Amino acid sequence: MLPDSVVDVVIPVYRPGRDDRLVRALTLLQRQTVPAGHIILMNTEERLYTDWAERERIAERFPGVTVRHVTAEQFDHAATRTEGAACSEAAFLLFMTMDAVPADEELIGSLLETMRTHADCAVAYARQLPAEGASEAERFTRSFNYPPQSSVKKRADEKRLGIKASFASNVCAMYRREIFEQLGGFAAPAIFNEDMVFAHAALHAGYAVCYCAEARVFHSHNYSAAAQFHRNFDLGVSQAMHPEVFAGVSSEKEGRRLVTGTVAHLRRHGAGRQIPAWLWGCVARYAGFLLGKHYRWLPRKLILQCTNQRSFWK
Repeated sequence: MLPDSVVDVVIPVYRPGRDDRLVRALTLLQRQTVPAGHIILMNTEERLYTDWAERERIAERFPGVTVRHVTAEQFDHAATRTEGAACSEAAFLLFMTMDAVPADEELIGSLLETMRTHADCAVAYARQLPAEGASEAERFTRSFNYPPQSSVKKRADEKRLGIKASFASNVCAMYRREIFEQLGGFAAPAIFNEDMVFAHAALHAGYAVCYCAEARVFHSHNYSAAAQFHRNFDLGVSQAMHPEVFAGVSSEKEGRRLVTGTVAHLRRHGAGRQIPAWLWGCVARYAGFLLGKHYRWLPRKLILQCTNQRSFWK
């Protein structure tokens, strides 16, 4: 168990040497005006971490970093994060992904201020900005899901907001430890959406979910149609596994709003030629999502061809 601190950071890691984003993230986290006590890296497969860590001199450059290793078979979106939280005694836990890079030195301070302003806040998640090289469609998606205005969501907002009431993202989100432990951490096993399942439980326990637009990270992806199919298959599976969260609300309505908004955005920005390829990606996303929602009727061999998380099914 690590010594007590106000905020500790937990980051699942897999193949950190693919690019420099994790190093950039660690560098910015080290410069925060409100510093993290510890940064806990929950790494999958030790052999994939060791050479990178030695090459980048991680222990020397980032003395606040602690590493815990799990195997690919042990990794779980929920359980691995909860295991990381158990290594800490901090009052607040900041979960991030390894491809999210703080936009400035105020990330932790802004999230912590939101937590302190709203005493009933169980989780506060950050705004995601498009990273360098993001496509025009992906830029619109970031602004669609992460607007410049902060908000506070409670259970009473479910009728008005639908699925958005439970929306939160562990790409960068701070949790109040007391509530996190009270609600049992993240529900495991989880193939996806552990953050939204927790947010839903928090709302129904009488707590708030806060979106903090002042806390910002760079995070975006230019997924191929195939990658979107696999990702959305797992999304559909997660929704089918948690009917208590998703059965009473439709995500298709939000999907249609995103499609029409993106097409209009591409036309406004002179990128109309990108629309056919982007719409094909939408077809792939929706096909994957529908198959995932009905995974119980699929043969195991087909599931393994559709999923991004093959170890989850083993």
